[in-house]
Amino acid sequence: MGQIWKRTWLILAVAAIVVVLDQWTKELVRQTIPLHSYTVPIPALGKYFVFEHVNNYGAAFGILQSGGDFFLIVAGVVSVVILYYASRHLPPEQRFLRVLLGMQMGGALGNAIDRLARGYVTDFVKVGIPGVYYWPNFNVADSAIVSAVIGLAIVILWQDLRASRAGHSPSLTQDMDASVEPLQSTDM
Repeated sequence: MGQIWKRTWLILAVAAIVVVLDQWTKELVRQTIPLHSYTVPIPALGKYFVFEHVNNYGAAFGILQSGGDFFLIVAGVVSVVILYYASRHLPPEQRFLRVLLGMQMGGALGNAIDRLARGYVTDFVKVGIPGVYYWPNFNVADSAIVSAVIGLAIVILWQDLRASRAGHSPSLTQDMDASVEPLQSTDM
């Protein structure tokens, strides 16, 4: 049990921070901004960056509006897979990856809490160019998930680039999991 805790505590801590920030900001929005109304939190940014209170019955950025229960299952599966992978395969020195995985897990759980408690997710961050285009509203949980995915993509690309420059074939498994030996081809 001690070894599992050593490998997962950072993920759990980051996930907890994301969940607390996510739930706190959503509650603040629900209490201070009427549904379908907005406020400009930073006057210098005008309507390029606003807080608009909306209820999202779909996935991130309002896609798949009828998928409620499906997203709860996905959040649970994501959390279990992250903890299993980290406890079994992710080397202890991979702290940055643990932070990214914690962000993904925290984001999934933050939105799952809304779905379980309310049947929808509270979204409120709205960015765009007035009269041209606004990105669909999002929240802290969505931001954590997207930031973590971008971070993971950068890590994977960087590790593959580093491996190819060193003359090795790029192998995400080899770079991310030092405990797994890469397969060697043998001539018969």
